[in-house]
Amino acid sequence: MWRELIGRLYSDAEFAAPASDEAIDQIEQRLGQTVPDELRELLRETGGVQDEYGSGLVWSVQEIIEQNTEFRRNADFAELYTSFDQLMFMGDNGGGDLFALFKAPGGRPGEVVVWDHETDERTRIAKSLKDYLESRAGSDGDEWYK
Repeated sequence: MWRELIGRLYSDAEFAAPASDEAIDQIEQRLGQTVPDELRELLRETGGVQDEYGSGLVWSVQEIIEQNTEFRRNADFAELYTSFDQLMFMGDNGGGDLFALFKAPGGRPGEVVVWDHETDERTRIAKSLKDYLESRAGSDGDEWYK
C-alpha cells in the first residue's frame, strides 16, 4: 500500500529495503516512544524513502534513531530549544527543517508537525503520515508547508 501510494505521488522516489519488526522495535526501545501504526507499516514495506533531490520523505529506522537521539541528548540543543520529547523526527526538507510525528500528552503520535530550525516553531501540517505524503507531493518547493 505505502510503496504504491508513494510511487504514484513521487515518480522519482528511492525506496530502501523493508525494515524488520525487530529493527522497528529498536526505535521504541531507544526513544521510549511508540512507533505509530502508519509509520510501522510504511517501514515494513520500505525502510525509508528519499525524494529525487535526496531529502528524506521518511527516514530509515537507523536515521530516525540517530537523529532523535542527537536532538534529545545534545546539551547545546537543550539550551536553545524546547524539549523534543513529544516529537519523533522522521523526515526532512533538505534545508534544515524537520518533519515529526507528534505525541500529545497522554495520546499516541499521529499528527505531523514541521520543526523550524531557525525559530524552534512547531507547526501542525498534516493529520496523518498519509496526509503528510500527499500534501508534500501536491506542492512545489522545499518550503511547501509554510
